[in-house]
Amino acid sequence: MPHDLPGYDEDLRAWRHHIHSHPELSWHEHGTAAFVEEKLRSFGIEEIVTGLGGTGIVATIRRGGSARAIGLRADMDALPLTEQPGRAHGSQTPGVMHACGHDGHTTMLLGAARYLAQEAEFDGTVHLIFQPAEESFGPETQPGEKPGGANAMIRDGLLDRFPMDAIFGMHNRPGLAAGRLGGRAGPLYAAADIFEIVVRGKGVHAARPHLGVDPVFVGAQIVVALQGVTSRMTNPLDCGVVSICQFKAGTAPNIIPDHATMVGTVRTIEPEVQDSIERSIHEVATGVAAAFGAVAEVRYIRGHPSLHNEPAAFRAAREAAIAVVGEAQFADVDEPTMGGEDFAWFLREKPGCFMLIGNGDGDSRGATMLHNNGYDFNDDVATIGVRYWVSLVEHLLRPGG
Repeated sequence: MPHDLPGYDEDLRAWRHHIHSHPELSWHEHGTAAFVEEKLRSFGIEEIVTGLGGTGIVATIRRGGSARAIGLRADMDALPLTEQPGRAHGSQTPGVMHACGHDGHTTMLLGAARYLAQEAEFDGTVHLIFQPAEESFGPETQPGEKPGGANAMIRDGLLDRFPMDAIFGMHNRPGLAAGRLGGRAGPLYAAADIFEIVVRGKGVHAARPHLGVDPVFVGAQIVVALQGVTSRMTNPLDCGVVSICQFKAGTAPNIIPDHATMVGTVRTIEPEVQDSIERSIHEVATGVAAAFGAVAEVRYIRGHPSLHNEPAAFRAAREAAIAVVGEAQFADVDEPTMGGEDFAWFLREKPGCFMLIGNGDGDSRGATMLHNNGYDFNDDVATIGVRYWVSLVEHLLRPGG
């Protein structure tokens, strides 16, 4: 495993800035996919499949005669967010930006692809997976539908067409010191669900509220009451989050509308807690609405499941990470985050591990949180991510292993 990567820093920075400047939303990563494919071919990789799961790409590198195979995955899509001005490599697409670091994830896997194709020594097969639409889960998802780009690639035969023993992913983590690697066995990310509540009342002139049923007032009571689902209806030892993130109602300051709509998210680790909170949201919303003469319609959509790292895969990934940064710079994460990640769908099909790479902590520029319009992936950690990917391949597919 290389201790340094001469000439890589400048190239990785240029690639990342290009992707960052040309962000594309989920299912529309056509330019990004074309850029990725062009780079892969320039590295001498010939076995490339495009269009998987929409705009997804799988590049395969083979060495030796071993039947062992692993997958390495990066996500490519951006978010519907307007970037803060001032960066030379800022978004050139109005209302779209890479606010979650997928530009950095794609760049790190491209760097690993170049080294694996041109210099690395291993015995087996590596499938490099560039996935679309990690951010695509939203209220438009239909009940029972498995959302996200990971599922789209699985439906297109990713795991059948590209057999692999295990699959691995990585995400940057603001709040973790730049360049540190970290993770944990077992649960790392929460299940991510979405719910929509439509409160139907009776519209009326705002000066005569007693003649109608105010869905804004009823909705406000529901918002407050739902905070009791986790604080008073869920075991305090169980992880659960209920957040209302959208509240839409009305057309004018003197009209009480007929209806109000609220959209929120639920995050849980354990399936039984997920089931309990879903039931409670239905009961609370419909009960509170009925108490004030309104009707609440609840639509609850299961999203990505909680992400659990397989213990043996985590141990292997941890060893590979420590070979890069040293044991003192590896962060053994104590507890899962309540964020969601569609890589969890892959881990339902195959053993594997999802790791974290520090983007920056304290007052550093890399500490700005994800999904914030001031966020930017930290270019200084890209080579560490490349070295981790290479270390993992050489660890799992070592000749004679």
